[in-house]
Amino acid sequence: MTATDGEKTERGITVSRLTTLTGGIFAISMTLLFWTINLPGTGKALAPMTVRSFFTDQFQEFFNCAVSFLLLANFWIMHHQQFHYIKRTERRHMWINLIILMFTALVPFSTSLVGDYPRQTIPAFFFASNMFILGMLFLCNWMYATKEYRLIGPSLDIKHIKLIRRRSLVLPLVGLLAMVMAVVYPLASLYVFLLVPVIIFAPQIYERRGKGRK
Repeated sequence: MTATDGEKTERGITVSRLTTLTGGIFAISMTLLFWTINLPGTGKALAPMTVRSFFTDQFQEFFNCAVSFLLLANFWIMHHQQFHYIKRTERRHMWINLIILMFTALVPFSTSLVGDYPRQTIPAFFFASNMFILGMLFLCNWMYATKEYRLIGPSLDIKHIKLIRRRSLVLPLVGLLAMVMAVVYPLASLYVFLLVPVIIFAPQIYERRGKGRK
């Protein structure tokens, strides 16, 4: 880090410490997701029919946990990609990231809530709002860091900045759609988030196929 970079970095906190804290919060949140699934008759032998019915009855809860895990994984990858280019930090930027971590830690609760009340509007809306806010915070994080090259290196191509910004828009938009779906049909609102990998990866696959044909 140069002297100029050092002057712009908030004293007492470095980017490496921020990313370490973020990795820890994401790891804990992703682990806690599956702790919300309760086994029937813990400590007792279960009949085969009971085990089969358990997995059948708990399908929606397993699905919810899997969707939440993949969404958190997507947010973690997004954070990793952003901080590959973010070279320094300061107080406002740190608070944006701390608020991101607060809503990340909330995901196991919102997942458990929508798992316990899958057909009710408020839990489904709460979960979708959680994802929408997280997506908006990640977008704000990138826009704040890249405005006038505030926290990134001056050599980063403006096209790459816009590309990451477009990708950061996907989750807020899908989250907003899920919020609308939660009001109309709560049980299907989580399925809306399956659009995320399609929207993110479909253009990349199409582009690669186009280059392959050339």
